[in-house]
Amino acid sequence: MTTTIERPLLADESPAVSHLLGVQLIHVAQGRWRVVDATGRAIGHIASDEASAGTRYRAQRFHAATRMFRDVGRFWSADDAVTALRYSR
Repeated sequence: MTTTIERPLLADESPAVSHLLGVQLIHVAQGRWRVVDATGRAIGHIASDEASAGTRYRAQRFHAATRMFRDVGRFWSADDAVTALRYSR
């Protein structure tokens, strides 16, 4: 069994996301990134939350009718958060 210990991200550091997902993360605030697909379209945001067990990533999508962000889910990896945004369109 292998245990991975992740360190907290620095203020301007983006989480590592697989290049196979075909997205780019744009830093918009401390602990928050806009997820942009290959065509330049924003598909949502991910935010990092520090927990005692490690870093959690919250996937959020903007809901125009209420002008608020809605949670898609919380994940232990940035890849999982981005994947949830890609498939929740």
